[in-house]
Amino acid sequence: MSYSNSKTIVFITGAFVSSSCWDDWKACFESNGYTCYVPAWPHKNASVATLRARQPNPEIASIRLAQLEEYFANFVQQLPEKPILIGHSMGGLLTQLLLQRDLAAAGVAIHSVPPQGVVTFKWSFFRSVWGPLGLFTPLDEAFLMSFGQWRYAFTNGMPPGQQEAAYERFIIPESKRIARDGLTSAARVDFDRPHAPLLFLAGSTDHIIPASLNYSNFKRYTHVGSVTEYHEFEGRNHFVLGQQTWQEDARFILCWLRMQPAVSQAMKYEDIAI
Repeated sequence: MSYSNSKTIVFITGAFVSSSCWDDWKACFESNGYTCYVPAWPHKNASVATLRARQPNPEIASIRLAQLEEYFANFVQQLPEKPILIGHSMGGLLTQLLLQRDLAAAGVAIHSVPPQGVVTFKWSFFRSVWGPLGLFTPLDEAFLMSFGQWRYAFTNGMPPGQQEAAYERFIIPESKRIARDGLTSAARVDFDRPHAPLLFLAGSTDHIIPASLNYSNFKRYTHVGSVTEYHEFEGRNHFVLGQQTWQEDARFILCWLRMQPAVSQAMKYEDIAI
């Protein structure tokens, strides 16, 4: 038994960062027998340097959540089998939206942006999202996170040199519209309907998507016949994909997909290649 017999994985990138943030994850899962895809968002299939040079970028500024959902829906429907979806942040929300359309064999939502109606009142959340929402600024200009904003919202707790290196390697302009769409019916999830197995991963030090917000998201699912599970990792910020601990998170997901006791065997995983 396993939570999915699919051997195809689609990694769904979140906002603000290049899809190259999945490079190590893709190699890891491929070494464990999966065929992996990392489709870039529309208008983002270019290098970090190129995308920054186009700022303010009206094409990126035009991206909407509903458009992005259809883009990924069309992508997964062209695959030879239903894939496993692994999404981070906004990619986690897209994973939830696609699962409710029965387009995936299983889903993993890593520090997921919450669907409409799932809220938090933590100050770190409001401080982190104020800039991306772009209130009182032109919607036709993409938002480029400053290093200070990146340091607080994504890489808090990391050594300064690592924060700066990650910023230079991954940060790209983002649509303000998509951040606002997360508050609308475009982000609606029907928590009562059946769905493929879904795992939520949260981090204890994430500022922009606090662990408590991830847990509230998880607890909203009510269909008793569907598998929905939650795990919080200590010391993970929102840059979880690039933290030095990423291999432990990847191993946990692999164990979960195989229905192994991933929590109790957290330091073993002898049969999983990294």
